[in-house]
Amino acid sequence: MNIFIVDDHPMTVEGYVNALLAAPFGLCKPVFTKAHNCEEAYTILSRTSSPKQLFDIAIIDKGLPGYEVKSILSGSDLAILIREKMPNCKIIMITAHTEVIIVYDIAKKIRPEGLIIKNDITPEKLQQAVMEIMQGNQYQSPMVKSCINEIWKKELMIEDHNRQILLYLSKGFKIKELEGIIHLTTSAIQKRIIRMKKVFEVTDDSGLVKEAIKQGFI
Repeated sequence: MNIFIVDDHPMTVEGYVNALLAAPFGLCKPVFTKAHNCEEAYTILSRTSSPKQLFDIAIIDKGLPGYEVKSILSGSDLAILIREKMPNCKIIMITAHTEVIIVYDIAKKIRPEGLIIKNDITPEKLQQAVMEIMQGNQYQSPMVKSCINEIWKKELMIEDHNRQILLYLSKGFKIKELEGIIHLTTSAIQKRIIRMKKVFEVTDDSGLVKEAIKQGFI
């Protein structure tokens, strides 16, 4: 298994290597290729042509020194290049950013199989992420999930119908009564409530209303 690791801190790169050499993942006998900036990574990718040289996994830091000559200005640009050259390579993006908008932007534009905030990384969690994506699953670290949840809350609550549903529920209306008021079917209203309960991390309708009020959405 060929793994490409790109981070501008050599000690971090070696830390990732050591983490992945430990059992159980180390039993897969991974082969590592390392780079510390976008220029080095571009040079390696340009020389990679035979099937044996293709990468199975790329672990990329978002905050890399850029390569302006080729307009590769960050780890995100590098990930896009790898997508073009090696569509079967699974990408794990790592970022020190915890800002909700930046994390969501990485998830939406790059669509990496794995997305991890640096504060979440441990050797065990890095192994878990790699093994999850090699099994065809997605992996998001706890802080990433929290950031994306915040965005989903805001996107859902921008929608007028969702705010109206919560407002009427807070006034004691039953779901069946809302069909004639909001002009959506009961089924459509229930589906919206299920989505909202998921992102607000509650299990019942009254808990959803309380949490929406607490967070200032209604």
